[in-house]
Amino acid sequence: MQLAHYLGLLLQAEHSLSDAFQEVGRAHAAEADVYFICQKLVRQCDEHAESLRPFVQRYSEQAPDEPERLHSELFQGSRSGGLGLLRDLQDLYLMTAECDICWVMMGQAAQGARDSELYEVATRCGVETSTQAAWLRTRMKQAAPQALVVS
Repeated sequence: MQLAHYLGLLLQAEHSLSDAFQEVGRAHAAEADVYFICQKLVRQCDEHAESLRPFVQRYSEQAPDEPERLHSELFQGSRSGGLGLLRDLQDLYLMTAECDICWVMMGQAAQGARDSELYEVATRCGVETSTQAAWLRTRMKQAAPQALVVS
């Protein structure tokens, strides 16, 4: 069963995303909405990771390299200024997309394994992750004109 592989992938992806939201929130604290929403999303990612704990124990986690490799290649630390904010949000969006598709796969696997508890967690966390991506898209749209045209 390869479910353990994706549990490890998703767990690392959520931890990496939490760390990145934390760093971006701190780096762009002058943007109050970014700071406070990033703090909320850190807690949400941490809760997602925690919700995987019973399934990691149930299916025996295998920790693959992909999410850490993705994190290190994609998010190398926060940047400054308007363009920096836009690029940081874009990095977060791509990391969120990784989590989002992993939650979709987890939901499909849960259905195949007939694990209703895992399916409920995958559905709930998947919806929250999709909302994270929607906020990031909206915030990038808001930041783009200033960062790309005005400055």
